[in-house]
Amino acid sequence: MLSTLLTQEAQQFIHQHANDDERELVLKYKEIHGVPSAQIADQISGRRKAKDKLPVFYTTPNIIYPPGANLEQSSSEITAIYKTEIVKEEAVALGILVDLTGGFGIDTYFLSRIFNRVEYIEPNAALLAIARHNHTQLQATNIQYHSKTSEEYIKELKHTDLIFIDPSRRIKGQKVFKLSDCEPDVTVLYDEIFRKTDHLLIKTSPLLDIQQGLRELKTVKKVYIVSVANECKELLFLCSRSYTGEPEIEAVNILTNRTDKFSFTFAQERAVEVVYNSPMEYIYEPNASLLKAGAFKVVALRHNLFKIHPSTHLYTDSHYIQDFPGRIFKVEALIKSDRKIIQSYFPDGKANVITRNYPLSTEELKKKTGLKDGGLKFLIGFSGKNEKFLAVAERAIS
Repeated sequence: MLSTLLTQEAQQFIHQHANDDERELVLKYKEIHGVPSAQIADQISGRRKAKDKLPVFYTTPNIIYPPGANLEQSSSEITAIYKTEIVKEEAVALGILVDLTGGFGIDTYFLSRIFNRVEYIEPNAALLAIARHNHTQLQATNIQYHSKTSEEYIKELKHTDLIFIDPSRRIKGQKVFKLSDCEPDVTVLYDEIFRKTDHLLIKTSPLLDIQQGLRELKTVKKVYIVSVANECKELLFLCSRSYTGEPEIEAVNILTNRTDKFSFTFAQERAVEVVYNSPMEYIYEPNASLLKAGAFKVVALRHNLFKIHPSTHLYTDSHYIQDFPGRIFKVEALIKSDRKIIQSYFPDGKANVITRNYPLSTEELKKKTGLKDGGLKFLIGFSGKNEKFLAVAERAIS
């Protein structure tokens, strides 16, 4: 497959039709320059997704993209680079890395830039061939390839500095799942892994419950919840063979101009007694990683904020706190749920409507008020301890 996709004619067609609807190409052509049209369509679709997700791959000539599902499951360039920062921060020896679930090879490639040698493990021969070709295009010369299952490879491995594993769920679409429901089953491999290394980094879906993961794993040193532009992307468990303490939870939100980090332990969260208050001049909404982490009380303590309601994860104060890890709103008014009053604050009929622990969903509130998406102002519906609130607000940006 690779050789036919790499011909000058095929590559030229892929680039020239970058903005075309690939589904129409499949219907129109059976083959394109001797390549099945479905394969050409995969490349057009893959390049389009890679433009933002994998800019280094996108700008490198003759990169081959895998089927959509493999590309969808792979890390983005931003989250792959962040893993290299984790490894360096934890002072892991940068000799040999074993990637037990190589896949499309995104994490393999970026980790290879800091390790002396990387062992890429992937039983799918077609996927391995794509990864090997792409790594060659990217001039990565320190990666060795093994067409084996992780279970097979770990048995013959002697020792390595770090093992990375990204198990995939066997049952797609379920919201609650266990690591033991994934392939490979890291809970079964765990003891064998730590006979071969002192450090293990596990990537999981952000859908995994953190406490469930901690129940299944031993010696977890740190849990990273990684968001990009306030969208939760990955949950990472860093495990160390000799670690016996309580895991540290680090909520990370990678933004264009900075990275917000907030670290705590669940013991610290349990120990906090928060103070509640009605909304004041500023409303604070934690970022997606903090909400996923469950840092509902400790974030109030650290930033000296009032919580608005036990189940409304919004916070308030009369002061502006610039380094708060999330969105900050300056309240213009607290208003009644009356359509005429609401429309008087939004004369152009546009608002950014959000609801938190409120009787109406965002869509229901938009329908009730007649507001359309847009503008600079926000209409925020939420519950306080004793009443429901509607706040007219704008983003507070220093």
